[in-house]
Amino acid sequence: MWDSSVISMLVEGIRDTLYMTIVSTILGYAVGLPMGVLLAVTDKDGIKPNAIVYKILDVISNIIRSIPFLILLILLIPFTRALVGKSYGSTATIVPLVVCAAPYIGRMVESSLKEVDGGVVEAARAMGATNWQIIWKVLLVEARPSLIVGATICTGTILGYSAMSGTVGGGGLGDIAVRYGYYRWQTDIMIVTVVLLIILFQIFQNVGMKCSSKLDHRKHIS
Repeated sequence: MWDSSVISMLVEGIRDTLYMTIVSTILGYAVGLPMGVLLAVTDKDGIKPNAIVYKILDVISNIIRSIPFLILLILLIPFTRALVGKSYGSTATIVPLVVCAAPYIGRMVESSLKEVDGGVVEAARAMGATNWQIIWKVLLVEARPSLIVGATICTGTILGYSAMSGTVGGGGLGDIAVRYGYYRWQTDIMIVTVVLLIILFQIFQNVGMKCSSKLDHRKHIS
């Protein structure tokens, strides 16, 4: 049972899972980070309130986040096929992962930026800083530890979603678990894939929390 082909399959599953998780996280932040900044800035207590912009982003975020990932994945099959030429496999799965993750990331970024002490923002404004300078040099810098914690949580969530995509041929360890654990009742292979997913999650979690701790100047001061 545990011959070279099975081991090769698991190694390929790890590779595909890492590929989907890392690329989806990067692309998700490319969309979600600006979205989160806009949400924080245009809120009624932000540095440049704009009710219309905030409401539009708020509605988009809430609508996408309210749709379960598996349903969203199926809904996006035509869009995914038009974008990458197919609706199955690790590359195709990245599309719904990014669509699902971006608003979630945006909310995490918004929450992190709102944790920044208002006194720091006011001090920067008193020294003549522009809104862009406040965003880039104050909010994002002061919120770095919280942003990294948020990125760690988002990466773990995307890892779980990538495994869930295995139910519709998404590739990676989730696909292996479904094919062998569910359809073929090979419990040993399914258990191994679950253990591998747990290990990957723990790696992402530990690395993220260590990075956050190193950048948290409050701990160094205390």
